[in-house]
Parts: sequence; C-alpha cells; structure tokens
Amino acid sequence: MLIVYSPADGEVERYDIKTLRTSEASIAQKTLGISWAEIQKGIDTDDPEILRGVAYVLKKRAEPTIRYGDFDPIIGELVTKLDKREVADYVKNAFEIAETDGDVSREAVAAVCQRIVPAADDPEHAERIIAEMAEDPKDEPGAEPAEEGSGPLPQESPSNSTETSTSSEQSGSASSPSSSASPPQ
Repeated sequence: MLIVYSPADGEVERYDIKTLRTSEASIAQKTLGISWAEIQKGIDTDDPEILRGVAYVLKKRAEPTIRYGDFDPIIGELVTKLDKREVADYVKNAFEIAETDGDVSREAVAAVCQRIVPAADDPEHAERIIAEMAEDPKDEPGAEPAEEGSGPLPQESPSNSTETSTSSEQSGSASSPSSSASPPQ
C-alpha cells in the first residue's frame, strides 16, 4: 500500500507503507499519540491525520530535519493507493473464483474487479491485468480444454521498487488491499 502525496505546488511523492521500520512505526505512534492498530485502521479508511503521520515519518528519510508541523498537506493531497503487486494479487485471487466455481463467469469477476481501478496507483496497469485475466484460456487458438480448476493463472511480475519513493516510481509491496477493495466473496 502506498501513501500518495500530491501537493498542488510540487511533485507527486509516493511512500510505501510496507517499508516502514519498527522504529519508524514507534515514532508514528508517539507522534500521533495512538497505537499501531489504530494507525492501521486509519490507513484503511484514509484518515487524513493518520496518513499525515505515517507519510511524515517516511518523508523524514529524505528530509531528516523536517518537523511534523512543517508537513501539513491540504485535505485530499494524501491518499492511499494499491501498488502493482497488490492489484495483481487482488485480480488473480478474484479470478481464482471463476476457475473453481462454475456458477461465476469470468465476465462477472472482471466487472467486480473494475472496483479496484480507482484504488490503484497505476489505473492503466489495473485495467490491463483485468482484461488479460478476463480472457478465457479455453478461447485461445490451439488450446486444449483444461480440466476444471487446473493450470496456472497468468501472474503479474512484481515491480522492482521496494524502497520509499518520492517520485513517480511504483512499489513492489506485497501487502493486501484495504477493506474497501477486498476481492468478491
């Protein structure tokens, strides 16, 4: 999961929450005056003060002298987004339902997966992987019919970036999507 900071007067910065160290989580807890469990809940709901606190701690890596009071984004400038790996995992898991449940069509799963597009840091990547997964492998020329539920699903290769980024890089975090972007049940 990424915290994306889009200031009106500057470059977009991305902070990979999964790279947060224990010592940094402790600083975030002290800064915000709440437990890590409360911070996690705040991240899942895009609580602006929680996002500010976590982004501040991650921002200190590049700007060690920044003070908390100096980092005061406008509401809406900080949001959480799913990185490419999280999107790929979500879509793959959703399509596994179509592979194992004959009553669920690939088209229905693709329609449900469209909910994740606005939550993705790279919406075009999300659209592309949904379209690729929606293609029925049985429809490919020369493909032999596979047994129900057999065979590997196409997988997105993880991104190389695992560090906090402050540019337009993508994250390779393997975290799970927020509760608002959970796979269909």
